[in-house]
Amino acid sequence: MKALLIEDTLTSATLVSHQLRKMGITPLLARDGETGIELFQKEHPDLVLLDIIMPGLDGFEVARRIRQLEKEGEWTPIIFLTARTGDEDLEKAIAVGGDDYLIKPVSEIVLAAKVRAMQRIAQMRYSLLVLTRKLDDANQELVRLSSLDGLTGIPNRRQFDETLTREWRRACRQGRPLSMLLCDVDHFKQFNDGYGHQVGDECLRAVARALQAVLRRPADMVARYGGEEFAAILPDTDPGGALRVAEAMRAAVEALRITHRHSGTDLGVVSISAGVATRVPARSQSDSAELVRQADEALYKAKQGGRNRVAAASLRPAI
Repeated sequence: MKALLIEDTLTSATLVSHQLRKMGITPLLARDGETGIELFQKEHPDLVLLDIIMPGLDGFEVARRIRQLEKEGEWTPIIFLTARTGDEDLEKAIAVGGDDYLIKPVSEIVLAAKVRAMQRIAQMRYSLLVLTRKLDDANQELVRLSSLDGLTGIPNRRQFDETLTREWRRACRQGRPLSMLLCDVDHFKQFNDGYGHQVGDECLRAVARALQAVLRRPADMVARYGGEEFAAILPDTDPGGALRVAEAMRAAVEALRITHRHSGTDLGVVSISAGVATRVPARSQSDSAELVRQADEALYKAKQGGRNRVAAASLRPAI
Protein backbone atom coordinates (compact mmCIF):
# COMPACT_ATOMS: atom_id res chain seq x y z
CA MET A 1 0.00 0.00 0.00
CA LYS A 2 1.22 3.52 -0.87
CA ALA A 3 0.29 6.77 0.87
CA LEU A 4 0.93 10.18 -0.65
CA LEU A 5 2.03 12.60 2.08
CA ILE A 6 1.90 16.27 1.04
CA GLU A 7 3.59 18.17 3.84
CA ASP A 8 6.00 21.13 3.63
CA THR A 9 7.25 20.89 7.23
CA LEU A 10 10.21 18.51 7.34
CA THR A 11 9.74 17.53 11.01
CA SER A 12 6.10 16.63 10.55
CA ALA A 13 6.79 14.85 7.24
CA THR A 14 9.53 12.74 8.86
CA LEU A 15 7.34 11.81 11.82
CA VAL A 16 4.29 10.83 9.77
CA SER A 17 6.45 8.91 7.26
CA HIS A 18 7.90 6.91 10.15
CA GLN A 19 4.42 6.15 11.47
CA LEU A 20 3.27 5.02 8.03
CA ARG A 21 6.21 2.68 7.61
CA LYS A 22 5.43 1.06 10.97
CA MET A 23 1.96 0.31 9.57
CA GLY A 24 3.50 -1.35 6.50
CA ILE A 25 2.61 1.59 4.23
CA THR A 26 5.11 3.11 1.79
CA PRO A 27 5.13 6.91 2.07
CA LEU A 28 5.47 9.10 -1.04
CA LEU A 29 6.55 12.56 0.07
CA ALA A 30 5.77 15.86 -1.65
CA ARG A 31 6.77 19.23 -0.17
CA ASP A 32 4.23 21.32 -2.10
CA GLY A 33 0.82 20.98 -3.76
CA GLU A 34 1.98 20.96 -7.37
CA THR A 35 4.46 18.17 -6.72
CA GLY A 36 1.81 16.27 -4.78
CA ILE A 37 -0.62 16.38 -7.71
CA GLU A 38 2.11 15.18 -10.08
CA LEU A 39 2.91 12.26 -7.75
CA PHE A 40 -0.78 11.42 -7.45
CA GLN A 41 -1.09 11.14 -11.24
CA LYS A 42 2.11 9.12 -11.55
CA GLU A 43 1.91 6.76 -8.56
CA HIS A 44 -1.87 6.29 -8.03
CA PRO A 45 -1.55 6.05 -4.21
CA ASP A 46 -4.06 4.22 -2.02
CA LEU A 47 -4.29 7.13 0.45
CA VAL A 48 -3.56 10.87 0.52
CA LEU A 49 -2.56 12.82 3.64
CA LEU A 50 -2.06 16.56 3.25
CA ASP A 51 -1.66 19.77 5.16
CA ILE A 52 -3.74 22.89 4.49
CA ILE A 53 -1.08 25.59 4.66
CA MET A 54 1.59 25.00 2.01
CA PRO A 55 3.57 27.08 -0.47
CA GLY A 56 1.76 27.54 -3.77
CA LEU A 57 -1.48 25.61 -3.81
CA ASP A 58 -3.09 25.16 -0.42
CA GLY A 59 -4.47 21.82 0.75
CA PHE A 60 -8.05 22.72 -0.16
CA GLU A 61 -7.13 23.33 -3.80
CA VAL A 62 -4.97 20.18 -3.92
CA ALA A 63 -7.86 18.03 -2.66
CA ARG A 64 -10.23 19.64 -5.16
CA ARG A 65 -7.88 18.92 -8.08
CA ILE A 66 -7.28 15.34 -6.95
CA ARG A 67 -11.03 14.71 -7.02
CA GLN A 68 -11.20 16.20 -10.51
CA LEU A 69 -8.43 13.86 -11.68
CA GLU A 70 -10.23 10.74 -10.52
CA LYS A 71 -12.15 8.86 -13.18
CA GLU A 72 -15.68 7.62 -12.75
CA GLY A 73 -15.78 4.86 -10.15
CA GLU A 74 -12.41 5.81 -8.62
CA TRP A 75 -11.97 7.05 -5.05
CA THR A 76 -8.84 7.71 -3.04
CA PRO A 77 -9.26 8.47 0.69
CA ILE A 78 -8.01 11.96 1.63
CA ILE A 79 -7.11 12.80 5.22
CA PHE A 80 -6.21 16.36 6.18
CA LEU A 81 -3.38 16.69 8.74
CA THR A 82 -3.28 20.29 9.95
CA ALA A 83 -2.73 22.55 12.91
CA ARG A 84 -5.82 24.60 12.04
CA THR A 85 -8.62 23.89 14.50
CA GLY A 86 -11.45 26.08 13.23
CA ASP A 87 -14.80 24.51 12.38
CA GLU A 88 -14.89 26.45 9.11
CA ASP A 89 -11.64 24.83 7.99
CA LEU A 90 -12.98 21.36 8.78
CA GLU A 91 -16.20 22.10 6.90
CA LYS A 92 -14.30 23.38 3.86
CA ALA A 93 -11.92 20.40 3.92
CA ILE A 94 -14.83 17.97 3.70
CA ALA A 95 -16.58 20.10 1.07
CA VAL A 96 -13.59 20.02 -1.32
CA GLY A 97 -13.28 16.23 -1.15
CA GLY A 98 -11.60 15.37 2.14
CA ASP A 99 -12.75 12.30 4.08
CA ASP A 100 -11.28 13.02 7.51
CA TYR A 101 -9.65 15.90 9.40
CA LEU A 102 -6.96 15.40 12.05
CA ILE A 103 -5.29 18.06 14.19
CA LYS A 104 -1.49 17.99 14.43
CA PRO A 105 0.37 16.62 16.18
CA VAL A 106 -1.41 13.31 15.58
CA SER A 107 -0.66 10.35 17.81
CA GLU A 108 0.47 7.15 16.19
CA ILE A 109 -2.55 5.29 17.58
CA VAL A 110 -5.07 7.80 16.21
CA LEU A 111 -3.42 7.93 12.79
CA ALA A 112 -3.28 4.13 12.56
CA ALA A 113 -6.95 3.86 13.52
CA LYS A 114 -8.02 6.45 10.92
CA VAL A 115 -5.95 4.78 8.20
CA ARG A 116 -7.46 1.37 9.00
CA ALA A 117 -10.94 2.88 8.85
CA MET A 118 -10.21 4.35 5.42
CA GLN A 119 -8.83 1.01 4.27
CA ARG A 120 -12.05 -0.72 5.34
CA ILE A 121 -14.17 1.84 3.54
CA ALA A 122 -12.04 1.53 0.42
CA GLN A 123 -12.30 -2.27 0.49
CA MET A 124 -16.07 -2.19 0.99
CA ARG A 125 -16.40 0.30 -1.84
CA TYR A 126 -14.26 -1.86 -4.12
CA SER A 127 -16.34 -4.92 -3.25
CA LEU A 128 -19.49 -2.97 -4.05
CA LEU A 129 -18.07 -1.87 -7.40
CA VAL A 130 -17.16 -5.48 -8.26
CA LEU A 131 -20.66 -6.62 -7.32
CA THR A 132 -22.21 -3.80 -9.35
CA ARG A 133 -20.18 -4.78 -12.42
CA LYS A 134 -21.23 -8.41 -12.00
CA LEU A 135 -24.87 -7.34 -11.77
CA ASP A 136 -24.47 -5.17 -14.86
CA ASP A 137 -22.95 -8.09 -16.76
CA ALA A 138 -25.76 -10.38 -15.57
CA ASN A 139 -28.39 -7.84 -16.64
CA GLN A 140 -26.79 -7.49 -20.06
CA GLU A 141 -26.79 -11.26 -20.44
CA LEU A 142 -30.47 -11.39 -19.44
CA VAL A 143 -31.27 -8.74 -22.03
CA ARG A 144 -29.36 -10.71 -24.64
CA LEU A 145 -31.09 -13.96 -23.75
CA SER A 146 -34.50 -12.30 -23.73
CA SER A 147 -33.97 -11.36 -27.37
CA LEU A 148 -33.13 -14.91 -28.50
CA ASP A 149 -35.38 -17.84 -29.26
CA GLY A 150 -34.85 -20.55 -26.68
CA LEU A 151 -35.02 -23.41 -29.19
CA THR A 152 -33.04 -22.18 -32.18
CA GLY A 153 -30.75 -19.58 -30.61
CA ILE A 154 -31.55 -16.96 -33.27
CA PRO A 155 -33.46 -13.71 -32.57
CA ASN A 156 -37.01 -14.23 -31.36
CA ARG A 157 -40.27 -12.53 -32.39
CA ARG A 158 -39.79 -9.72 -29.90
CA GLN A 159 -36.35 -8.88 -31.28
CA PHE A 160 -37.70 -9.15 -34.81
CA ASP A 161 -40.50 -6.67 -34.10
CA GLU A 162 -38.10 -4.18 -32.49
CA THR A 163 -35.63 -4.46 -35.35
CA LEU A 164 -38.32 -4.12 -38.00
CA THR A 165 -39.64 -0.96 -36.35
CA ARG A 166 -36.14 0.52 -36.18
CA GLU A 167 -35.28 -0.37 -39.78
CA TRP A 168 -38.66 0.89 -41.01
CA ARG A 169 -38.01 4.29 -39.44
CA ARG A 170 -34.53 4.40 -40.94
CA ALA A 171 -35.90 3.53 -44.38
CA CYS A 172 -38.48 6.31 -43.96
CA ARG A 173 -35.77 8.85 -43.18
CA GLN A 174 -33.45 7.76 -45.98
CA GLY A 175 -36.06 6.95 -48.63
CA ARG A 176 -34.47 3.54 -49.17
CA PRO A 177 -36.15 0.15 -49.80
CA LEU A 178 -36.74 -2.30 -46.97
CA SER A 179 -37.36 -5.97 -47.74
CA MET A 180 -38.86 -8.67 -45.57
CA LEU A 181 -39.06 -12.45 -45.98
CA LEU A 182 -41.54 -14.80 -44.35
CA CYS A 183 -40.62 -18.50 -44.51
CA ASP A 184 -42.60 -21.54 -43.46
CA VAL A 185 -41.31 -25.12 -43.11
CA ASP A 186 -43.44 -27.14 -45.49
CA HIS A 187 -45.71 -29.83 -43.98
CA PHE A 188 -44.08 -29.43 -40.58
CA LYS A 189 -47.07 -30.80 -38.65
CA GLN A 190 -46.77 -34.06 -40.55
CA PHE A 191 -43.02 -34.07 -39.83
CA ASN A 192 -43.63 -33.61 -36.11
CA ASP A 193 -46.37 -36.23 -36.02
CA GLY A 194 -44.30 -38.73 -37.99
CA TYR A 195 -40.90 -38.34 -36.32
CA GLY A 196 -41.74 -36.90 -32.90
CA HIS A 197 -41.23 -33.51 -31.30
CA GLN A 198 -37.57 -34.00 -30.43
CA VAL A 199 -36.70 -34.66 -34.04
CA GLY A 200 -38.95 -31.76 -34.99
CA ASP A 201 -37.05 -29.45 -32.67
CA GLU A 202 -33.73 -30.53 -34.17
CA CYS A 203 -35.16 -29.91 -37.62
CA LEU A 204 -36.08 -26.34 -36.68
CA ARG A 205 -32.62 -25.76 -35.27
CA ALA A 206 -31.02 -27.00 -38.48
CA VAL A 207 -33.31 -24.83 -40.62
CA ALA A 208 -32.49 -21.79 -38.47
CA ARG A 209 -28.76 -22.37 -38.91
CA ALA A 210 -29.16 -22.76 -42.67
CA LEU A 211 -31.18 -19.56 -43.01
CA GLN A 212 -28.75 -17.60 -40.88
CA ALA A 213 -25.76 -18.86 -42.87
CA VAL A 214 -27.17 -17.33 -46.04
CA LEU A 215 -27.05 -13.78 -44.68
CA ARG A 216 -23.80 -11.91 -45.26
CA ARG A 217 -24.40 -8.31 -44.16
CA PRO A 218 -24.36 -7.33 -40.47
CA ALA A 219 -27.62 -5.40 -40.82
CA ASP A 220 -29.54 -8.40 -42.17
CA MET A 221 -31.38 -10.49 -39.62
CA VAL A 222 -33.30 -13.75 -39.54
CA ALA A 223 -35.58 -14.60 -36.62
CA ARG A 224 -37.97 -17.27 -35.50
CA TYR A 225 -41.33 -15.71 -36.20
CA GLY A 226 -43.43 -18.35 -34.50
CA GLY A 227 -43.82 -22.13 -34.59
CA GLU A 228 -42.26 -23.32 -37.84
CA GLU A 229 -42.22 -19.81 -39.33
CA PHE A 230 -39.08 -17.73 -39.82
CA ALA A 231 -38.70 -14.13 -40.94
CA ALA A 232 -35.84 -12.07 -42.29
CA ILE A 233 -35.25 -8.33 -42.45
CA LEU A 234 -33.11 -7.01 -45.31
CA PRO A 235 -32.46 -3.26 -45.03
CA ASP A 236 -31.61 -1.28 -48.15
CA THR A 237 -32.46 -4.26 -50.36
CA ASP A 238 -34.43 -4.01 -53.60
CA PRO A 239 -36.91 -6.68 -54.80
CA GLY A 240 -34.31 -8.43 -56.94
CA GLY A 241 -31.84 -8.69 -54.09
CA ALA A 242 -34.53 -9.91 -51.71
CA LEU A 243 -35.60 -12.62 -54.16
CA ARG A 244 -32.01 -13.82 -54.50
CA VAL A 245 -31.67 -14.09 -50.71
CA ALA A 246 -34.98 -15.92 -50.43
CA GLU A 247 -34.03 -18.39 -53.14
CA ALA A 248 -30.66 -18.98 -51.49
CA MET A 249 -32.45 -19.74 -48.24
CA ARG A 250 -34.84 -22.13 -49.94
CA ALA A 251 -31.94 -23.94 -51.62
CA ALA A 252 -29.95 -24.06 -48.37
CA VAL A 253 -32.78 -25.79 -46.51
CA GLU A 254 -33.35 -28.29 -49.32
CA ALA A 255 -29.60 -28.99 -49.34
CA LEU A 256 -29.81 -30.11 -45.71
CA ARG A 257 -31.47 -33.30 -47.06
CA ILE A 258 -33.48 -33.83 -43.89
CA THR A 259 -35.66 -36.85 -44.66
CA HIS A 260 -39.40 -36.10 -44.73
CA ARG A 261 -41.42 -39.12 -45.88
CA HIS A 262 -44.67 -37.75 -44.47
CA SER A 263 -44.98 -34.64 -46.64
CA GLY A 264 -47.17 -36.28 -49.27
CA THR A 265 -44.84 -34.97 -52.00
CA ASP A 266 -42.18 -36.54 -54.17
CA LEU A 267 -39.40 -34.34 -52.76
CA GLY A 268 -38.81 -36.54 -49.70
CA VAL A 269 -36.85 -33.92 -47.74
CA VAL A 270 -37.67 -30.91 -45.60
CA SER A 271 -38.24 -27.72 -47.59
CA ILE A 272 -39.51 -24.19 -47.03
CA SER A 273 -41.81 -21.80 -48.81
CA ALA A 274 -40.96 -18.11 -48.74
CA GLY A 275 -42.79 -14.87 -49.37
CA VAL A 276 -40.90 -11.69 -50.21
CA ALA A 277 -42.10 -8.09 -49.91
CA THR A 278 -40.30 -4.80 -50.48
CA ARG A 279 -41.42 -1.27 -49.63
CA VAL A 280 -39.95 2.18 -49.94
CA PRO A 281 -41.80 3.72 -47.02
CA ALA A 282 -43.05 7.28 -47.03
CA ARG A 283 -42.70 9.54 -44.01
CA SER A 284 -46.48 9.47 -43.61
CA GLN A 285 -46.45 5.70 -42.97
CA SER A 286 -46.25 5.22 -39.22
CA ASP A 287 -45.55 1.48 -39.10
CA SER A 288 -44.56 -1.57 -41.11
CA ALA A 289 -47.89 -3.39 -40.99
CA GLU A 290 -48.34 -3.18 -44.76
CA LEU A 291 -44.90 -4.72 -45.39
CA VAL A 292 -45.72 -7.62 -43.07
CA ARG A 293 -49.11 -8.12 -44.73
CA GLN A 294 -47.57 -8.24 -48.21
CA ALA A 295 -44.91 -10.74 -47.14
CA ASP A 296 -47.62 -12.90 -45.61
CA GLU A 297 -49.65 -12.74 -48.82
CA ALA A 298 -46.58 -13.70 -50.86
CA LEU A 299 -45.93 -16.65 -48.54
CA TYR A 300 -49.51 -17.82 -49.02
CA LYS A 301 -49.00 -17.54 -52.80
CA ALA A 302 -45.84 -19.70 -52.55
CA LYS A 303 -47.74 -22.38 -50.62
CA GLN A 304 -50.63 -22.32 -53.05
CA GLY A 305 -48.17 -22.65 -55.90
CA GLY A 306 -46.92 -26.01 -54.66
CA ARG A 307 -44.50 -25.16 -51.78
CA ASN A 308 -40.70 -25.38 -51.83
CA ARG A 309 -40.68 -22.14 -53.76
CA VAL A 310 -40.38 -18.38 -53.43
CA ALA A 311 -43.10 -15.85 -54.29
CA ALA A 312 -42.87 -12.09 -54.29
CA ALA A 313 -45.36 -9.35 -53.62
CA SER A 314 -45.53 -6.56 -56.16
CA LEU A 315 -43.55 -3.43 -55.30
CA ARG A 316 -46.04 -0.73 -54.42
CA PRO A 317 -45.00 2.90 -54.48
CA ALA A 318 -44.92 4.86 -51.24
CA ILE A 319 -48.02 6.95 -50.62
